[in-house]
Amino acid sequence: MLEIVEAKYSNEYKLWLKFNNGKSGEVDLKDHIWGPAFEPLKDVDFFSKVEVSSVLGTVVWPNEVDFAPEFLLSNITM
Repeated sequence: MLEIVEAKYSNEYKLWLKFNNGKSGEVDLKDHIWGPAFEPLKDVDFFSKVEVSSVLGTVVWPNEVDFAPEFLLSNITM
């Protein structure tokens, strides 16, 4: 099962991610933040509060929204 093991806020809407398959890179989520659940992420200060959920195996924010690790991996740049 693909999981994120480390995540760091980079800048604006970008995260650096490390996956349990050894791959890592940066993902820009600017164009993927839409809809009511993701509205709080448009605030860069809130977006920067990203954490890795050991339960879900992906990134989460204080309002409990997340992105699937498979989606994130398909959008990373090495």
